[in-house]
Amino acid sequence: MDIILKEDVQNLGHKDDIISVKNGYARNYLIPKGFATLATTSARKAHQEILRQRSHKLEKIKEQAEEMAKKLEGVKIELGAKTSTKGKIFGSVNNIQIAEALAEKGFDVDRKQITIDSDAIKEVGSYKAKIKLHRDVQVDIEVEIKGE
Repeated sequence: MDIILKEDVQNLGHKDDIISVKNGYARNYLIPKGFATLATTSARKAHQEILRQRSHKLEKIKEQAEEMAKKLEGVKIELGAKTSTKGKIFGSVNNIQIAEALAEKGFDVDRKQITIDSDAIKEVGSYKAKIKLHRDVQVDIEVEIKGE
């Protein structure tokens, strides 16, 4: 079944993508939750017209994301966490703490845009976090975890 995504859906696609998914997934989850609509011929024509009108705005948004990526390239974040004697962190460090640390440095990044190689950081050390600012623009930052 072909659908048009209304929002970004992780591991599926971005807003305004036309994709093919299984019927049950579309009917029981994506369409009722408002994440997608059926890609009928009339919906596809309306979708193309909307994309044509919106293309100028999308270029500006991409340019802003590229500017933000240039600013974020050299950023290194240092976070402190309570640790055991062996270097294990009590709890974990996740994308929420990274987003808060970026906000303190003056970068407005949503926590949903940040992904870490592993689900959560549980040991002291240096890690890479990916920030996806736009569907075509992503930047890696270094996250240093130190014991307190």
